[in-house]
Amino acid sequence: MRAVIDERGPTVLVLAAAAALALAVGWLAPQHPPLALAAAAAVLVIGLSALQRAAVPLAVLPLLLVAQRAGYGGTDLSVSDLALTVAVLSAVLFARRPLSAPMRSLVGLVVVYQVSTLFTVVANPYAANVLEWGHSAVLVGGGLLAGWAIGREGLGRAGLLLLLAAGLVLATWVVVAGAVQYLDGNFEPVYLPYRMHKNFLGTVLGTVAVIAYVRPRWLRLGPVPATVIFWWLAAAIAITQSRQAIVALAVVLTVLVLRTRTDRRRSRLILLLIVPSVLVVLTLVRDQIASGNQHNSFFSRVSWFQEALDIWSTQPVVGVGMRWWYTDRFPGGIQPPNALLEVITASGLVGLGGFLALMVGSVLVLWRVPPEYGMVAVLVVLGRFVQGQLDAFWVAAQTSIPFVIAGICLGMHAWHEEEQRARARLEASAPRRAADTDVEVGSR
Repeated sequence: MRAVIDERGPTVLVLAAAAALALAVGWLAPQHPPLALAAAAAVLVIGLSALQRAAVPLAVLPLLLVAQRAGYGGTDLSVSDLALTVAVLSAVLFARRPLSAPMRSLVGLVVVYQVSTLFTVVANPYAANVLEWGHSAVLVGGGLLAGWAIGREGLGRAGLLLLLAAGLVLATWVVVAGAVQYLDGNFEPVYLPYRMHKNFLGTVLGTVAVIAYVRPRWLRLGPVPATVIFWWLAAAIAITQSRQAIVALAVVLTVLVLRTRTDRRRSRLILLLIVPSVLVVLTLVRDQIASGNQHNSFFSRVSWFQEALDIWSTQPVVGVGMRWWYTDRFPGGIQPPNALLEVITASGLVGLGGFLALMVGSVLVLWRVPPEYGMVAVLVVLGRFVQGQLDAFWVAAQTSIPFVIAGICLGMHAWHEEEQRARARLEASAPRRAADTDVEVGSR
């Protein structure tokens, strides 16, 4: 009886919360329509989650690729961040427990990073510092939990296919916009509306392209459509001219070849992409150096790196605070276009140690997961780490999506293992049931 009560306890609390929110909608509607709408949305979220635990995280997956700011009440929150927050809240309330061993390890690494950056929050008390501390926890830890909620319900295939579909929409938009530019004689990088700059587009499309290329068996995506999707995404990445995305994709595909010993045909396809891509990037960098233009991307980065090191030297142990470039403490400062410099300026040597523990530890944990589930996860997380060495790291969507994918893969691993255990128990009990039937018939 007690077990039944314990099991129903969360359900009763959820129903009580839904009833309270429903009453709040009626009270707020005449006076505060936006708040009433938010409360009504919360009731809808609870209702959907009661039918399917992962309904909300799954439904908001495509919105993770939207960088546009939500804009209500003067907030700087992006649509991607808002969607992720909703997914995380749903996952915290409804996702299946317990977490698997690899998932617990990843969550533990997130805690290590958060604790290491807590020192800079205490040493530099200002609002943006506190908010970014929570934001980083949602991007990584929240992304893992949202993905876990989807995979643990056996919906990993639907989740990855949704991400592929959203990526294809973006890629097609990029290709069309690029074609229009080229016809006008403009061969500059492609920028789309709604704050989708070339590095955002290239990074997100590169992450999605890894899914198409690896195509784990449980994704049930045939080789022909997977190949077409991958090359379409690769073409869009090339059109964006995002060097960080090109380099990261080249690195992760090389790791894939070395680990899995793919067949010759796929290896040739990888080389067909990697070699020209790396040559193009090196040529662009060489041309920028040779130009001597102090305002181009290469020399600007050198200047920004030096500026970041100067700022770090003022507080080397705990850093000067997260989002310091949005304050007036260091006028004219920008977010360092390098993950290590970004972290060390914000949270010092302590925070850098936590960040390396998070990223390197995550790669090692995912590397030990069976490749059918861990390969996509380890490659997208590794790819994000590589991308972050060439641009800002803590950015909505670009950082959250790889960890959402990792959570999906770990959730699917746990779901498949549970299915196998249930099947084994059923098969083991079948002979006993047959024997009991024979005894019963014999006794008659």
